[in-house]
Amino acid sequence: MTQPQLAFDLSVLMGLIVWGMIGARDIWPALRSRPHADALRPLLLLHAFRFVGLAFVVPGVVSPALPDGFARPAAYGDLATSILALLSIALLRTRPGTILVWVFNIVGSVDLLNAFYQADRLGVGTTPGLQGAAYFIPTVLVPLLLVTHALVFGILLRTGAAAGEAAKSGS
Repeated sequence: MTQPQLAFDLSVLMGLIVWGMIGARDIWPALRSRPHADALRPLLLLHAFRFVGLAFVVPGVVSPALPDGFARPAAYGDLATSILALLSIALLRTRPGTILVWVFNIVGSVDLLNAFYQADRLGVGTTPGLQGAAYFIPTVLVPLLLVTHALVFGILLRTGAAAGEAAKSGS
C-alpha cells in the first residue's frame, strides 16, 4: 500500500472512529427519546448539505485528472441525496414522508459506499492531489454521514410502527 493510500485510509478510519463515538455518546442519546419526526429532522438537515459533493466536478477544487467514474457518481449521488433529504423534511409527519426517509437513507448509504468502492477501484486515494480541496469530504464528512445514516436506520427501525400509526391517525 502506498503512503498516500495509507494516509487516506487512516484518515477515513479515524473519522469513522471519532464520529462513531460522537454519534453513540452524544447524538443518539439526544435523539432516541424524541418523537419520530423530531429525531429525524436534524439528521435530514445535515444531509441536505450533501450538495457540497458537487465539488467533485468543479475544476480547480479537484484535479482535472480526477476520474469521471468517481467524480460524477459521487457528485450527483450526493445532490440526489440532498434533494431526497429536503423532500423528506417537507413530508416528515406523513406516511409518504416516512417512506421517503427510508428511500433517502438507502439511496444515501448506497451512494457513499459506492463512492468508496469507485475511489478504491480507480485509485483515487493513491494519487496525491486528485481530490484537491475536496479531500476533506471523504475523510471528515463521509464518516459523519455514514454514522448519521446508521442513526436514521436506528430511528426508523425503533419508531417505524409508531410512526406509521401516527401518520394513519393524522398526527
